[in-house]
Amino acid sequence: MKGRAGWNPWWLSFAFVALSGAASEESADDESSIRQVQAFQAYTWNRHDAAAYAGLFTEDGDCVNVLGWWWKGRAQIESKLTAAFAFVFHDSQLTITDTSVRLLSPSIAIAHVSWTMTGAKTPPGMPEPRQGIQIQVLQKKAGHWLIQSFQNTNAVPERPFPAGPPAAPAKP
Repeated sequence: MKGRAGWNPWWLSFAFVALSGAASEESADDESSIRQVQAFQAYTWNRHDAAAYAGLFTEDGDCVNVLGWWWKGRAQIESKLTAAFAFVFHDSQLTITDTSVRLLSPSIAIAHVSWTMTGAKTPPGMPEPRQGIQIQVLQKKAGHWLIQSFQNTNAVPERPFPAGPPAAPAKP
């Protein structure tokens, strides 16, 4: 069925399908690029290269580490990691075990990144990072995905919540 003066709505449907296919390909490319950021994160960490690791962030990016320490800006992230790689993380190895990406717009994405770590030498009173999850807000700038905001959390295996208070100890 034709609309006004020879205009055929079928062509409009075709255009939408063609455009959504192009958007889908671009989305897959963006997801792949964000996964490459995570692979490079592990690579730079395992080389203990604070400058390259900090280079994954936007200039004004921020990082909250597993202890809740908030580092602001690429320069501070690099400085803090340089100190951390000197001893605590000198022999550490980071493995990215899973990455989930959600594109919020063509230039903003959220990634949940699961990881494991070995070789950290944490001082008494600090939890040893063995496994965890990061949430990252990434921004596409000049065709490259960079981390704008980063929250890292140590993880323990999930188990059911208690159904009530702990049982009172038996009285002798």
